[in-house]
Amino acid sequence: MNLTPTPDQEQAALAWLSLLHDQPSSGDQATFSRWLRADPAHVEAYAQAQVLWELSEVAARQLADEDALALQGYLNAMNTPKRSRVVRWSGALAVAACLVLMVSMGAGWQPSRWIDDFGADYVTAPGEVKTFTLADQSQVTLDADSAIAVDFSHGERHIQLRRGAGFFNVTHTGESFVVEAGSGEARVLGTQFEVRLQPAGAEVTVLSGRVGVTASKQGQQHILTAGQQVAYADGSADPLHAVDSESRLAWRDGWLNYYKAPLADVVKDLSRYYPGRILLLNEAMGARRVSGSFPSKDPQAVLNALQAVLGFEQHSLLGRVIVVR
Repeated sequence: MNLTPTPDQEQAALAWLSLLHDQPSSGDQATFSRWLRADPAHVEAYAQAQVLWELSEVAARQLADEDALALQGYLNAMNTPKRSRVVRWSGALAVAACLVLMVSMGAGWQPSRWIDDFGADYVTAPGEVKTFTLADQSQVTLDADSAIAVDFSHGERHIQLRRGAGFFNVTHTGESFVVEAGSGEARVLGTQFEVRLQPAGAEVTVLSGRVGVTASKQGQQHILTAGQQVAYADGSADPLHAVDSESRLAWRDGWLNYYKAPLADVVKDLSRYYPGRILLLNEAMGARRVSGSFPSKDPQAVLNALQAVLGFEQHSLLGRVIVVR
């Protein structure tokens, strides 16, 4: 007898668990008992749901807070009255709201993406790397889960990096080509370089040519040449340093290369290639250093390989969320 629950049974079990944590009526309890007895797979699904519930309470609260804030920003962008307030869920409601929605809607339930994509001209989905040709024949290769807005109407070629990262192969036309990312920008005439958003700024890596980077509108310009990189955050730039540009930009060919990178950074990168969420809930483990070259097309296989070396726990929540701790 096959006791492996189907996705629908797993979702039903989680819905029942949510209901039973919220003062169910006697009728609800009776209906649940009948559902539980109807199929041995229901018993297995409910047992798994109880384990996931305990595991995922912190993860669900984190998802709920992130998505509520992002959704509020999206609604504000749509001119919702200012009285709208951020809804903060907790405990059981967080699990029910986030995990059930994640199961039913998949990767689509991510309000932060709605905000970034609102007004974007070119977008890539999680796991998708794609090259676009712009009106001036420049090309931009967007990393997975990225978005840009393009404006060539004001005497310069202006790009706003709204999410993720882009590699720019810029045609020389005599007009400046400017990539705005966070508080700063990268300005060129014709060259090849990457701009990658960071939590409070961006990182610029040059493959060929020269790129002028400023960390803020009034900031000092830093000139980068081939094989150099600079990061900036909160209006201040770090010192320039040399990098292996080809290795750092190997994501264009489906590889993620790291040398003594924090696991937290690796997980963040893998999240762009996973059609759901990957949550790291162990700060100490996130600080562990990772070196290696990994295929971006299979985030789960990469996590399995890292787990064998580092010894962290990972749990899949109904095929939509991976929790690493």
